[in-house]
Amino acid sequence: MNLVNIKKAFILTIPVLLGYIFLGIGFGILIVKSGFDIFTAFISSTTIYAGSMQYALAGFLKENISLISIVAMTFFINSRHMFYGLSLLERYNQMGKLKPYMIFSLTDETYALMCSLKGKEDYESNSILFLISFFNQIYWIIGGVLGSLIGTLIQFDSRGIEFVMTALFVTIVIDQYRAYKDHVPFYLG
Repeated sequence: MNLVNIKKAFILTIPVLLGYIFLGIGFGILIVKSGFDIFTAFISSTTIYAGSMQYALAGFLKENISLISIVAMTFFINSRHMFYGLSLLERYNQMGKLKPYMIFSLTDETYALMCSLKGKEDYESNSILFLISFFNQIYWIIGGVLGSLIGTLIQFDSRGIEFVMTALFVTIVIDQYRAYKDHVPFYLG
């Protein structure tokens, strides 16, 4: 990893940084307000690393949902990754020892960023693609830990915070609807 690639990857991921910090803070607050600790926010952000599922997980843990139900819901909530991940399989096969991490760290935002690089020199760099995935996960972890610290240290009414992910998806859908004249995919979705 050289400094040029680190700088490139960081600059490419700044939009994700801004989003993940705030979404991660929301998750961290939610997990603490659900009765769990900072360690839970850190471990789930590190090992699960799936924003939608982590938001759902806070409620599942609070309600003592069975492990089988959690696994099933995780599969259904994150199954979309299997579909768009197929388009990166050929590229990931070229990444050697990094391939398992690249598959694990694939999120909607990481996928969108990598697709924006297709056909460009940066897309051919294993180092840059790895750093994009790594930085994005670090941003999410930092946001989750920050949120759990905020939720622990500052007492406030956190009702409605679980709506953060839904609000993000609604905003994206509205933006996509406005950006394209063909609304068939919108109605099919």
